[in-house]
Amino acid sequence: MTSSRDLAAFAALLADETRAAFALALLDGRAWTAGELARHGGVAPSTASEHLGKLVAGGLLAEERQGRHRYVRLADDRVAHLVEELAAYAAPGSLPSPRNLRESTAANAMARGRTCYDHLAGRLGITITRAMTDRGLISQTSGFALTERGRAWFGELAIPLEHAGRRPLARGCLDWTERLPHLAGIAGARLCGHALEAGWCVRIGSERAVKVTPEGERALNTLLGIEPGILR
Repeated sequence: MTSSRDLAAFAALLADETRAAFALALLDGRAWTAGELARHGGVAPSTASEHLGKLVAGGLLAEERQGRHRYVRLADDRVAHLVEELAAYAAPGSLPSPRNLRESTAANAMARGRTCYDHLAGRLGITITRAMTDRGLISQTSGFALTERGRAWFGELAIPLEHAGRRPLARGCLDWTERLPHLAGIAGARLCGHALEAGWCVRIGSERAVKVTPEGERALNTLLGIEPGILR
């Protein structure tokens, strides 16, 4: 059973602005080098290495080495889920105001649509989740569950749902910009992967933002009845 000391030590891993910045950056699902994260966090490489060592030792990050390069990524989807939910609870009021046009453009793009580790988030993720719920593909009666109709829908799109491990088929992930749950779990990850592979969405900029393409607008309108204007 977890002791209060263990819980406090774990919570302390993210109780630092630099380590929190690293965790948020890694929500894009990629592996980053220590140098990339150092530049992102505005700290010296030695400082970044010290922080990354703590996050790896604490089980929040997984480490890979290729030659001279050290790569880190979030340990698994459970860590991503934890970070995203903490981000949502950390800003219960209005989001911080952008300081310039560049920050405003990036913030708007992230709010409109982004990836949360390996599933869709932002207004795009919420809109898709709502449409799937309205059509009986997802049930939110007691938590999140993919219905039989939902399984058939994924099958019609040839999106596989088989997965080994403890990850749930479907679960809600609290969206930090919309303050509503979007679809996560295996179904959310596979749907996001399909949307990117099929060209429904494309990544934009250096952040996690994604943009729905005209092809994606047509597909989502046909499959889920989502009006194109909502996604822009």
